[in-house]
Amino acid sequence: MGSSKCLLISVLLPFFLSIFHFLNICSSLLTQPLCNDFESFALLQFKQSLKINVSASGDPKTSSWNSGEKNDCCLWDGVLCDAGTGHVIGLDLSSSQLYGSFNSNSGLFHLVHLQKLNLAGNDFNYSQIPPSIRYLSNLTHLNLSLTNFSSQIPPEIFELSNLVSLDLSFNPLRLQKPGLKGLCENLTSLKHLYLDEVDISSPVPHTIANLSSLMSLGLSLCGLYGEFPTEIFKLRNLQFLSVKHNQDLRGYLPEFHSSSPLRILRLTNTNFFGKLPDSIGNLPSLYELDINTCNFSGLIPTSIGNLTTLINLHLAINNFFGQIPFSLASLTQLSQLDLCYNNFSPHTLSWLGKQTKLTLLALRQTNSYGDIPSSLKNLTQLTNLRLYQNQLTGQIPSWLANHTQLTVLDLGENKLHGSIPQSISRLVNLEFLRLAGNNFNGSVKLDLYFNLKNLNKLELSGVHLSFPFTSTVNASTPKLIFLGLVACNLTKFPIFLRFQHELEFVDLSHNDIHGQIPKWISNMGKQTLLFLDISFNYLTGFESFNHTSLILPWASLRILNLNSNKLNGSLPIPPPSIVEYSAKSNTLTGKISPLFCNLNSIEILDLSHNNLSGMLPQCLDNLSKSLFVLSLRNNDFRGILPAIYMEGSTLKAMDVSYNQLEGQIPRSLSNCTMLEILLLRNNHFNDIFPSWLGKLPSLKVLSIRSNGFHSSIGKPKSNFEFPKLHIIDLSYNKFTGNLPYEYFQGWNSMKVANLTYRKVDNLVTYMFTGANPIYLIAFTTITSQNFVWLEYYCFSLVLTNKGIETVYEKIQDTLLVVDLSNNRFEGEISEVIGNLRGLHLLNLSNNYLTGHIPSSLGNLTELESLDFSQNNLSGEIPQQLLQLTFLASFNVSNNHLMGPIPQGQQFATFQSNSYLGNVGLCGSPLTKNCKSYGTSTQPPPNPKQGEGSNFPSQSDWVVIIMGYGGGLVVGFIIGNNLNVRKLEWVVKNLRRRQ
Repeated sequence: MGSSKCLLISVLLPFFLSIFHFLNICSSLLTQPLCNDFESFALLQFKQSLKINVSASGDPKTSSWNSGEKNDCCLWDGVLCDAGTGHVIGLDLSSSQLYGSFNSNSGLFHLVHLQKLNLAGNDFNYSQIPPSIRYLSNLTHLNLSLTNFSSQIPPEIFELSNLVSLDLSFNPLRLQKPGLKGLCENLTSLKHLYLDEVDISSPVPHTIANLSSLMSLGLSLCGLYGEFPTEIFKLRNLQFLSVKHNQDLRGYLPEFHSSSPLRILRLTNTNFFGKLPDSIGNLPSLYELDINTCNFSGLIPTSIGNLTTLINLHLAINNFFGQIPFSLASLTQLSQLDLCYNNFSPHTLSWLGKQTKLTLLALRQTNSYGDIPSSLKNLTQLTNLRLYQNQLTGQIPSWLANHTQLTVLDLGENKLHGSIPQSISRLVNLEFLRLAGNNFNGSVKLDLYFNLKNLNKLELSGVHLSFPFTSTVNASTPKLIFLGLVACNLTKFPIFLRFQHELEFVDLSHNDIHGQIPKWISNMGKQTLLFLDISFNYLTGFESFNHTSLILPWASLRILNLNSNKLNGSLPIPPPSIVEYSAKSNTLTGKISPLFCNLNSIEILDLSHNNLSGMLPQCLDNLSKSLFVLSLRNNDFRGILPAIYMEGSTLKAMDVSYNQLEGQIPRSLSNCTMLEILLLRNNHFNDIFPSWLGKLPSLKVLSIRSNGFHSSIGKPKSNFEFPKLHIIDLSYNKFTGNLPYEYFQGWNSMKVANLTYRKVDNLVTYMFTGANPIYLIAFTTITSQNFVWLEYYCFSLVLTNKGIETVYEKIQDTLLVVDLSNNRFEGEISEVIGNLRGLHLLNLSNNYLTGHIPSSLGNLTELESLDFSQNNLSGEIPQQLLQLTFLASFNVSNNHLMGPIPQGQQFATFQSNSYLGNVGLCGSPLTKNCKSYGTSTQPPPNPKQGEGSNFPSQSDWVVIIMGYGGGLVVGFIIGNNLNVRKLEWVVKNLRRRQ
């Protein structure tokens, strides 16, 4: 019996003990301390110091805070108390619609037991982070991201030595003096540091590598520069690293060990360079690699196929070459793959098909060829397919219409042929469709695309279209934002445009549209239109939009291109919003309306090649504050050039050639310190040499040809005048005295061959890919929520080459020219001219020059054209000229030269008319034999022989001077959620990459 009782007790004892423990817990919960009255009061004071912005997103958590029955602050939304003491240790008010300025007296800073504080996603109205933050010395987690705090980050934050997580990102803050180095030296326990978009403007300190616990580092768009410390990559706990959008930050990737826990690596839009190491495949946890728009090169290692956890892979806009590795087929978890704009070898898309989770596939300009592979059928989750600008052939497969989730389909600029399948109309979710630039046959009815109710961007340029000109367009017709119908064989404006009230971009250029622009076109995007290009048609004018003057109706228009039509009558007046206005190559007449003086935002104005007349209005000084390109070339403007250029002028290029302007060049042009191109040729200016222009630091091109400039040029006042000059044309004036040798000595930009200049604000040089040259262009941009458009404007120039006036439709940035012909210069040609080693064209003809041809001209190894004809030169033609292996045109006719003509090399290509009028010359190609002179057939020793020249060959040069028929080169980038900041880095890095 006793043993039975013992057994029963042993069985029931654990049960009773568990009940006792449960009751004890309940008792302790029932007796948990209430919120401290002092802390409750502090929270209410904090609440009262701020407002609730009901229009902001989020949940107003503080609305539950009150001093009534529910006065225990531990029960309030977002408040966390210590279970033992009742002190407030956590406060999460993220996205709580709080609004107002923060000050040091805030009740928040009385919560000295706080360990976690999250105020992210509120708006503190650009106030400063108060120094009183130091009183929260127990903080381990501080999140103030997206709160509109501004100014310098207070050094008192550095005193919060217990912080393991600090997030101040996406605020207009500065971290300077003390900077990032001081932060890292004080907050040594950090595991998570996010300072994205904080202005740091310093190198990345090596002390970050001392933060041995660091797991996350976010430093995107911080103005970082210098060399990125590679030891940071080797932090043993680092999982997240983002330094993207720091354009001046250099670095390279180290060798990675398989123990690295790195999961996310973002280097987009930095200057990281070198190869992707083979050891990139040693990162088993990596699921995002984003290195778009860097300077990486070499082969993509096949080991990248080891990263089987990758979800996002972005390698676009780099210099990768060779084959796209087939190992990409192993990345079956990929959701986004972007390889655009690299230098891959020609390849098919055979590696595609197993990545069945892909939603974005971007292979623009990747040198892909062959048919669109049937393996793409497997990618059923695709929403964004971009195969733009490749060598794809065959037809658009009908099965593509089964990808009904597609919102973007971009097959433009390929070699696709056949008909466009009507099944595309089944892609009911499609928002953007581009089929432009292919070889489709037949005619396509545009109303086929009216079934795509979500369509808002349509680019069919180069496709022959037929339109329902008379059909009724109903309310279900898609509302377009972007429409590109370039070279679509249009003969009329499509009537459906009349009902497109949301259009922002319309390009109908290079069609066959005749007659007047109908009045109803004003309804097209009347409030929304940003871009309109109707150039290269046969349009004669606008049906009057009002009774007083031709004021165009689009209130938001930024870019308008009316080039190369048959427009007559008065010049149409754009709205004040206009940024670029081009109406060149028409037959417009009359004066420039004073209303043009109200265009305070205009940057590019091109009215060249018309019949405009009258005097230029003085009020154009309003434009000089924003204008950076002004072209009035080939009109009938008279009078003086207005002295309208004030200090701070943004003008970078001006062309008023081929008019009837007279008087002096306005000295106020010296205020245009950004001026790069000045073209004044073929007017009636009467002035001395404008030596004061030599102080302009960026002037590259100066042409004052065919005017009444006179007197001696004189000497420069310093050795630093015209420091960037590439092209100078003073021909057909009345200059006297000696050649300006002292200026020659200062033209340093002409002393080096193959110069390359990069971006200078909005006036830039643009490098075309491959072996093509670099040209001077300007660009403007327009940005909306739906697209970013980059508009490139090319400058043209007329030069005398090979004795013929040649139109350079684009000005090559490496082209170096000196033309002083058809003046009254006298004296000898100095040996100094041989220092201008980069020269391509040199013309001193039709002067009164005497003496010998200097042998130093043999140093001008880039020279393509040399003209000394119609002078009084004597002596022999130097044998050193045989070193000019690019020389394509040579003329020394009508001088007093004598002796043997150099034989061989380029001289074997010149005809006898190059030497006519020199009775003392002998040797081929002349019939006169050289009896008293030895005939040399070899050039003298050239100390630089064997060094290569990167300047184009003669055949290349012919292509260059032909240029292109149009004056505009355009391109666009369409993407989601683009803004001006992103645009700047896209633009910069596209140029850098190319």
